[in-house]
This record gives sequence, structure tokens and C-alpha cells, in this order.
Amino acid sequence: MRVLIAYDGSNNAAQAASLVGDIVWPRDSILRVISAVSPIGVAPSALIGGVYPYSSEVDDQIRAYFDSALADVVQKLNGPNRVVESAVLYGRPASVIVDEAQAFAPDLVVVGSRGFGSIASLVLGSVSSEVVDHAPGPVLVARQARLTRVIFATDGSATAMAAEARLAQWAIFEDLPIRVVSVADVLEPWHTGIAPTMYGLAIEAYAQDLERAKAVHQRIVDESVARLRAAGRDATPELRYGGAAAEVVAAVGEWKADLVVVGSRGRTGLTRLFLGSVARNLMHASPAS
Repeated sequence: MRVLIAYDGSNNAAQAASLVGDIVWPRDSILRVISAVSPIGVAPSALIGGVYPYSSEVDDQIRAYFDSALADVVQKLNGPNRVVESAVLYGRPASVIVDEAQAFAPDLVVVGSRGFGSIASLVLGSVSSEVVDHAPGPVLVARQARLTRVIFATDGSATAMAAEARLAQWAIFEDLPIRVVSVADVLEPWHTGIAPTMYGLAIEAYAQDLERAKAVHQRIVDESVARLRAAGRDATPELRYGGAAAEVVAAVGEWKADLVVVGSRGRTGLTRLFLGSVARNLMHASPAS
């Protein structure tokens, strides 16, 4: 496999590097660790009494820091039958990481959940979020330092099938238990705004819709488990109903999973430009990678 790891020296990046070190990668894998540095040297500017010259001293010190930090990461990740390489790259971090993902063509990009940025979303850092949106392939956002139990959240969509294919094909999942979760998500009838004479019909319609949804998602989860087992995976099914993201997060907590695998978009027609709403909510709420 070809794996690109983004490292900025933060605790979250160190956790991501630890997770990469814990995974048993296939023979002849290439692990490329990069640090993206925004140059901060003072540009020439007119001052009273003269022009303050540009100095690269601060940038040189930052470069030396990341060279040393990456050397330590490379040493920790080195092992038999693999290549570990590193590079310090200059530019806007999210853009640099995405550009490197385009050039290096990795099977997987690994980022920490938050970096050093002063403005970050509640759980997922702004750089990590942008990489998830724009990277050309799968992105692993590390929140745990190990990989022992996997939850695969599926709705039978095309991107869920693509995620399932990774679970079936990638050797890193060979010896891991995988719980396949599908959630029947049916809107409950409103408790206000419905005429009293119609409320019984609304409840009855909801119950019928829920049963149909359960049947559909039971089929989705059973077929997925069958395919994964045929590929030699230790897969078990679980059907849940309620809010999709909330139920997957609950399943993570109940089973103590440390990785959630999910497609980037679901079946719904109303999705975010790059990432589906369920996937986005999981990125922010899940305690697992």
C-alpha cells in the first residue's frame, strides 16, 4: 500500500503516527510522512527611516524543527519490508496535503483530528476537514492509537460499496472483527400541527414506513456481511433504527470500536458538496478514528 501521513508536531498528529505504526501494513508498502509549513518570514515593508529587509531566519528554524521531528517519526515507523520516507513542504497546509495526495497517489491519507490551528471546528480541525473534503481517495482521521475493532456503517449506496471493497481487499483488515451496521432512519410524525383525527393514521403510516425501512436495511446489512465473509473477513450484522449518525456513534460506544468506516456520501439527494451529512456528523461526533 501507499500511505501518506500528514504530521504537524501536534499531539493529534503524534496519535496518527502511532496508529500508523500499530497497523500491520502489507509487504513493500510505502509510508510517506510530510509536514506542510506556511512560510512566515517578514516580507519587505516600508518603515519610517527605511525598508525592513526580509529575513528567513524564522523559516529556517521552523524547517530545522520539522526536519528533526520527521526524522523521529521515520525512525519509529521504520520496519522490515517497507519504505518510509519524509518531506517538509512549503505552502498552505491543507492545499499542500491535497496536492501531495494528487501527486503521490496514495491508497490512504492519514491525518490527525486536530492540529495546531487556532481556529478549528468543535472536534475536527479545519485542515483535516478540508483534506477529507478534497483528497482524491480515502482519508483516515486518527482519534485512537490502535486498530482493533471496526464498525462499517453502510446504507447500500455506491460510496458505501466502495468503502466495503476496501474492507474486503486491504490486508490491514484481515484479522480484525468487523461489525456491519445499517440504520433504518424514518422521520417520526410531528406531534403538533396534525388534526387529532389524523394522528392515528400518521402513527400507523410511520409504523409501516419503519417496518419497510427495517426490511430494506436488514437486507443491506446481511448482503454486506455475506460479501465480507466470502472475502475472509470476520463480519457480523447489526440493524439499528433512529438517527443514522447518532445510532452509529452509539454502536461505536457499545462495541468499543476504534475505527468507523463510512462512505463519503449516502443515498439522500440532499448532501453537502463533498461529504454527505451522515459522514460529516460522524467525523465530528465519533470518538473512534
